[in-house]
Amino acid sequence: MSKESLIASLRTVPDYPRKGILFWDVTTLFKNAEAFKEVEDILYEEFKDKGITKVAGIESRGFVMGAALASRLGAGFVLIRKPGKLPADTVRMDYELEYGHDTIEMHTDAISPDDVVLVHDDLLATGGTAGAAVKLVQSFHPKQVYASFIIYLKDFGSVAKFPPDVPVTTVLDLAGA
Repeated sequence: MSKESLIASLRTVPDYPRKGILFWDVTTLFKNAEAFKEVEDILYEEFKDKGITKVAGIESRGFVMGAALASRLGAGFVLIRKPGKLPADTVRMDYELEYGHDTIEMHTDAISPDDVVLVHDDLLATGGTAGAAVKLVQSFHPKQVYASFIIYLKDFGSVAKFPPDVPVTTVLDLAGA
């Protein structure tokens, strides 16, 4: 399946979640078995030799491919969620967004210093949530942190905002802000 076919499997929703935003919806890619498998294969090939021990998925669309990838890599899966959604002790990270602020949490026992962690989400735009998730994971001092995204909206330039020791992999680099 070509990158063009993967892009064609996406849906765009104008003015969601608010006016002026063009929302790139990966749920249409997820429901297409061939497209889903292709993205999983691309990410697996990228990370199969990196020693990944945990995949940390960002709520909520990051859970879908993140969990599938963790299983395929033989790694554990860690949830990064909005406040109050995890049942045990958590550590939190507050961060600024272009339209306000938000918080994410992870269980305090989710990651150890021996782990190699892949932080995964569906889309990277401004990098606020993903950057906070990487910082949250780094606070556990794992051996290495990687980041991956299905869609990268390259007009925002947010890949350059990640620390140089956190390699970022994107499947579909798209124009559009």
